[in-house]
Amino acid sequence: MTEQLFSVEAAAERLQLHARTVLRFIREGRLRATKVGKQYRILGTDLDAFAGISVAQTLPQARVTAVVDVPDVDERLLRSLTATLMGAAAGPARRDNPLSVNLAHDPVHRTLKVIAVGAPSDVAGLLGLVDSCLEG
Repeated sequence: MTEQLFSVEAAAERLQLHARTVLRFIREGRLRATKVGKQYRILGTDLDAFAGISVAQTLPQARVTAVVDVPDVDERLLRSLTATLMGAAAGPARRDNPLSVNLAHDPVHRTLKVIAVGAPSDVAGLLGLVDSCLEG
């Protein structure tokens, strides 16, 4: 994973401060930075910590992958599952952890694979929809 680096000017703009103020904070040891040649570079996490942004807000969230094999899929069931699952996936999405749904239909063997990737609660809700469609 590569982390974003900020120049003094970019950090100043992000913090809404003057570049000289950011340099002063670096020289006083209040803001961590690394000198690269004649310029300073500041890690995004160090900038966030300096600004008081919680590290918990930037941590990655858990993601789940589920694969459901559905046998004996006719055209009616395929249309029903496609409309239901794609509609659910297109609903209000979390920008930080979106739900991804893919369907793979094999018309020769009449099978369907549903692949869902997302937050555990979102994938669990989608699996409940699959279950409801197959019961009905």
